[in-house]
Amino acid sequence: MLGRRAADVQELLDGLEEVPLDSIYFHTHSYFLRHPYISGPYPNDFANWAAIQLRDRVLGERLAVIDPFEVGDLEALRNELVTLLDDHLSHVGSVPRVVYGELFFFMQSRILAVPAGIKARTLTEFREGLERVDSGAVYFHGIAAMARKGKRRNDFAAWIEDGLGKKDLAARVAAVNPYATSLEGVRRRLIELCEAGEREDR
Repeated sequence: MLGRRAADVQELLDGLEEVPLDSIYFHTHSYFLRHPYISGPYPNDFANWAAIQLRDRVLGERLAVIDPFEVGDLEALRNELVTLLDDHLSHVGSVPRVVYGELFFFMQSRILAVPAGIKARTLTEFREGLERVDSGAVYFHGIAAMARKGKRRNDFAAWIEDGLGKKDLAARVAAVNPYATSLEGVRRRLIELCEAGEREDR
């Protein structure tokens, strides 16, 4: 916890302008790690808080449509969120505020990479590894990698193209959008793509 909280939209906006980028990351990208089986209508903490605690469904929906994987880097994401909140405040008569709900607490976290003990040399071994590995590894290589590197290509797509020479399959893997599903949904889709790639190799 960063020791910063918000009770209304203005305080959320002020906080977003000042908190470290790690906090923006925690409340957007890492939502998928904390909720691996569901995506829900509000797939980030800001949208959830606005819709549920502030009871401002319009703001919740507006915040929910910001795809952090399409915006670019975290600073661009911060700017997008700040611009949206500023615009929302300019169109409401009074500042939406928590009355009976919970305050928003800004958080941040660090990711520690620990070897999973699973290796792959072929597409089949890769697919089998995806089926067994902890969801945290799917998140680390399939979602967090894009935020870490500021690129659209995740670690899985990079290895499939650079290690296996399968450019078309790598492009399909890179096109999997986590924001449209859950973390486990990402795993299922990647497995399906690998199975299709294996059939093409036969």
